[in-house]
Order: sequence, then structure tokens, then C-alpha cells
Amino acid sequence: MKTGNGSIQIEKMKVFRIRSLQEYIDHVEKNKTNYSYMQQVEAKIAGNPARDFTVKGISYPAGQFVDFKVDYLFSNGKDINWRERLICPSTGLNNRLRASVHILDFELSPYPESKIYITEQVTPLFSFLNSRFRNLIGSEYLGNDLISGSIKDGICHEDMTALSFEDDSIDHYLTFECFEHIPNYPKAISEAFRVLKPGGLFLGSFPFDRNIEKNLVRARLDREGNIIHLMEPEYHGDPVSEKGILCFTVFGWEIMKQLREAGFEDAYALFIWSHEFGYLGGEQVFIIAKKGYSK
Repeated sequence: MKTGNGSIQIEKMKVFRIRSLQEYIDHVEKNKTNYSYMQQVEAKIAGNPARDFTVKGISYPAGQFVDFKVDYLFSNGKDINWRERLICPSTGLNNRLRASVHILDFELSPYPESKIYITEQVTPLFSFLNSRFRNLIGSEYLGNDLISGSIKDGICHEDMTALSFEDDSIDHYLTFECFEHIPNYPKAISEAFRVLKPGGLFLGSFPFDRNIEKNLVRARLDREGNIIHLMEPEYHGDPVSEKGILCFTVFGWEIMKQLREAGFEDAYALFIWSHEFGYLGGEQVFIIAKKGYSK
């Protein structure tokens, strides 16, 4: 597997492809030895008495060994938020974002000229990918008063439930921490399927509870568009607004069924962990779906 600055081998990363809750239950039973090792490694690293420290590892996007920066930002002050920390000093990408680049390369295998859509534009991840893929398209959601494809202050606006792209026009669709903020996320799934070319791949991450079958709906909209809170409101960071953005859904294994019902040929959760690459905090989960060649 090649990176921009050298060759990194995938053998240093544990990878599992799981398609259902029952498969996950079986995976947990079979993976006990690995889980024990993972916990020991992370406990030893977290035992560092300093509030700011570094962990040596391989930064896949940078293609080199680095000292990942760790602190207690975005945490409860007692436990490290591994997913959002372990910052690569060369690229500025955290654990989750570095893993996203890694998975993009080994699971989707894009070409330099592939047409890739990513549902963000003002982020470090977009900047990094934009330097690698000449046909990358990024966007942000800038409000319901704009039409998809509009440009405002140099930023492209796209509503994920009504994309401006033509049918069968995108090679790969990337979305990270967005689907949970869309009340009508099934429509966003349909749009992702519509714009992908036959054989195209969807790669996403969002709050995913691996122990539940049904999606957990935290909030919904009524017929007038008013927000109905079914649980205590939970807001996440928004790159284009300091107010944050409401989480409507925490996904369970039901999302796999919904992706297939939308037309995707296959859908599965990719579980990864790696001490060497600095993908810590237990197994990270990414969702992959493939559009078939037949309609």
C-alpha cells in the first residue's frame, strides 16, 4: 500500500468487516484475546501522568513515523477522547481523520482522477484530500434558504437530501459525522445512491451503537418543521457555526438494512484498531456501501 512519502503495510492494522448485530456478537466472542491486548495497550498509554504528551506511531497520511499529540480536549477531563485526539503534527489530522484517509485508500482504492464527493469543505481533511485528488468536490450545509450547488463566500452549499449532481456521476461518496444531523437521513441515503456511478462506493462515519439493532431517534421534525426532542438535546461541533448542530439519530445495525433497501448491493461496518498507526480508543467503526452494476 503506497502513501505519498513511502510504503506502509496494512498488516499492522486489525480489520474486520461485519454486516449484522449477530455477526458482531460472534466477533466479540472470537476477538476476546485481541480486546484484552487492546485494553492493556491503551491503559498503559493513558497512564501517562502528564495532561499533554505524545505517542510515537506511523501517520499513514504523512507516510512517516511521528509523535502523535495527546491531551484531554473534548473529554470529561478524566478519560482521553482517543477518537478526536492523537494529532499528527505533520498533517494536523486526528485519529479519526487519519483512519478515514487510510480506509479511503485500502477499501475504496480511488484513482488520482476519481470524482470524489465529500460532505465538508472548510476542514483539514478536505484540504488534505484536495491536494491528492484533482476531481474532489466538497461542500457544507449553509441553511435551507439556499439551493444546492450555490456558492456563498467561496463555499459550495449542498443539501444532502437534494444534491445538485447528476445521476451516476460520482465515483466515491464520503461523509464523516454528518448523517446524524439530518432529520430525513433516508432521503440522504437515496441521494447518495442516486449520484454514485455503478460500482461506486459510499464511505461514512457517524454515531454508531454497535450493540443495538434499531436506530435510536433522539429528535425528529413535526409536519410544520418544528423540532420534537425525544431525549435530552445533544449538540455536536459545526465547522460553519459556533452554535453547534443537533444530533437527531444514533445509528444501530438497522442502517445496513436501510442502505440495502435504498439499492446498495452490499453494506457493512468496517472495524479497525492499530497500536502502530495510532488508531486507539477501541475499535473504530466506518460504514461502507457499494452500488452494484445492475439496476
